[in-house]
Amino acid sequence: MTSPLEARSLSLVREGNTVLDGVSFSVASGEIFALLGGNGAGKSSTLLAFLGFLEASGGEVLVNGSSVSSDIAAVRSAIAYLPEAASLYGHMTAYENLDYFLDLAGKSASRGETDAALDRVALPDEARSRRLQSYSKGMRQKTAIALALLRETPILLLDEPTSGLDPVAIDEFHDLVKALAEGGQTILMVTHDVYGACQVADRVGLLRGGKLVGSFTAENGERIDTETVHAAFSERQVA
Repeated sequence: MTSPLEARSLSLVREGNTVLDGVSFSVASGEIFALLGGNGAGKSSTLLAFLGFLEASGGEVLVNGSSVSSDIAAVRSAIAYLPEAASLYGHMTAYENLDYFLDLAGKSASRGETDAALDRVALPDEARSRRLQSYSKGMRQKTAIALALLRETPILLLDEPTSGLDPVAIDEFHDLVKALAEGGQTILMVTHDVYGACQVADRVGLLRGGKLVGSFTAENGERIDTETVHAAFSERQVA
């Protein structure tokens, strides 16, 4: 059966530096796969390769069984991407930002559908008609998450998705991600947060120096053991 996301011996070389070195993994429908690693491990570059913004130096990346390089428009229409720092417009309200970016994606949403998405990310009613220049980083992130929800794509890519959120909002976000996966959405998230990865993911892949050096799987409905993953993650400083 074809996996919605697959990296096959993916290598990336940028400006003479090897960013990814023979990375292979797949993500099934309804699965949450967390790619865990420190700064410079190659996490964000992996997402950009799936989006076609970085060309593989070796191997390939596939979306719904097709090479990213073969039909980039179809690939991007199947994916909603949430970057760590979402590029939203400060002079526009949450409603205006969502309407604008949905229009760019060739989609639209009623006010009721928009409010339902903003309810799911717990953005306060009173904030929705305010300009984003008055928002905290966490509120901007919630608006960006709502946009990803409204795209209604089968695949969701998340780059440090809980950055700027408080602990309660992080738990709410993890519950939302789990609900999306239960509905069949394929989710690939990259993070340096060991606890967050173990709390939400079905599988965690440990990325170090551009190589996938470990894999951890949730068994029998239990969460992945945080201490085990943390111990492996901490070894990144060992020569």
